[in-house]
Amino acid sequence: MLVGYVSDERYVALSGVALEFDRDGAFVCVVTSTPRGAVYADLNPGTYQVTLAKHGYGTKRVEVTLDPSMPYQFRLLSDSLLGFVWPKWVKSGDTGEFQVHSPEAYRLSLWRYGLKREFVRLLGWHDEHGPRATVQITPDGDYSQTGVRWNRVGYGSTHHSQCTAAPERSGLYYFHSEGESGEFFSFPWVVAPARPTAPIAVLASTNTWNAYNNYGGRSNYICAAGLPLTPIANARQDLERYRGGSFFDWRSADEDYLPLSFERPEPMNHIPQGVEATDPIRGRQGCHLAPAEWRLLAWMERQGFDYDFYADEQLHTGALDLDAYRVLILSTHPEYWSRDMYRHVKSWVDDRGGQLLYLGGNGINCEVELDGETMLCRTQLLSERGALGTPNPDNPDEWLDSRFHRRVESEAALLGVACTETGIMTAAPYRVVDASHWVFDGTGLNTGDVFGTACLHERCPGGASGHETDKRSAQSPAGTVLLGKGLNPDDGGAEIVFYERRSGGAVFSVGSITYPASLLVDDAVSRITSNVLKRFLQ
Repeated sequence: MLVGYVSDERYVALSGVALEFDRDGAFVCVVTSTPRGAVYADLNPGTYQVTLAKHGYGTKRVEVTLDPSMPYQFRLLSDSLLGFVWPKWVKSGDTGEFQVHSPEAYRLSLWRYGLKREFVRLLGWHDEHGPRATVQITPDGDYSQTGVRWNRVGYGSTHHSQCTAAPERSGLYYFHSEGESGEFFSFPWVVAPARPTAPIAVLASTNTWNAYNNYGGRSNYICAAGLPLTPIANARQDLERYRGGSFFDWRSADEDYLPLSFERPEPMNHIPQGVEATDPIRGRQGCHLAPAEWRLLAWMERQGFDYDFYADEQLHTGALDLDAYRVLILSTHPEYWSRDMYRHVKSWVDDRGGQLLYLGGNGINCEVELDGETMLCRTQLLSERGALGTPNPDNPDEWLDSRFHRRVESEAALLGVACTETGIMTAAPYRVVDASHWVFDGTGLNTGDVFGTACLHERCPGGASGHETDKRSAQSPAGTVLLGKGLNPDDGGAEIVFYERRSGGAVFSVGSITYPASLLVDDAVSRITSNVLKRFLQ
């Protein structure tokens, strides 16, 4: 009978895995998985104790009740150095539990990532007396929904605590784990202040980090609608993302989606050892996630702007008290927002004089529901008219700006701009549209001049307008002023806009994912952003 399938942490089929089946303490049989990860055995239905082993992976035991109508999904964890801290966001003084997977002893330390990487403290060497005792055990099945549940088996000794207190100073922190062999892995920690300490709040796009995290085999872009019935043997042949040609496997407009757990490692947020904020951003994912957001924080510290740092969830729950701040900054790629997050910020700007800097692209494009441990993406089916818009369910002839527009309202009503398909995956400098505006003071730029040519973003090299770009829409507030426009192909350049509210609230938007990666290396981008911040802080 087909017993089940065995796969790794990316849901890739594993061949040659040895599985030993015992029942009631007695040996039954040993079988080996096929190239598709399939496990066949001449067994009767019932409950078995199964031991799985393969070189390069952690051996584990599980109890399985076999059902011929429902093949079991065995999961193994490859020998590598990985980790995360839980919770991933805390306030100063709160405790976090680091959860590290390593086939060897490792050294752990905590660092603050600002203008420079600052050593905070050594958390010691971690190993156990037992062989490979720092190898973690994942659940079977789809743990992209439930979390990896590390530190659950054999941990908890008060003499070998896995916990540490968050530093007093707010900011982006990273744990550095280093194996005896020299292998290195880093993972982030968002530390908010115990109470507000600065006039500026910066929001980490932790929802976006989670949406793009495919650890366990799923993200909102890979197997978004759920894991396939069988593990992946060849991604280009097996995944709907590639076979369908649309690069998505999202379901129809109103179907619910399976949750994505925050309780997973985030390999795409790893920053290699020795990298400085002024170095180019290597890799496909880091350029729009935490490593790119670090560049904004480094620039703020270089310019002398004090800030407090928060996670999306803390805005969602109200732990981020907007009324305690003069300015809120959104950075790089804040794509996934709850409606509570949106309403908090919009009322703060419209009614209470809040000042918002949107220094990113493709922001507030999709609604999510949050519960602290998981995130549910409210993703709708997209049509041939473009991946970044959606038809109105009440009027198919009307085109809405985004998935968020379909469920709440257009993000342009707050940001002044919304993402479109044009310009996607390209980058270019901006051109000045109105040099008389105060945002260009001291830059020496004239109308028609080009700026934003230097950028640390390597996935889409070319300038400060890029990767994904936003433009004004019919939903942009009255009085939204166009200040600059990217030179991307097909009129796809990001639009720099500004508008004010009667409450005294104001919004400055740049509409580009690559913009923060230019702050440290492009003088005009730096001066423009500094002008806006100084004006908003008055």
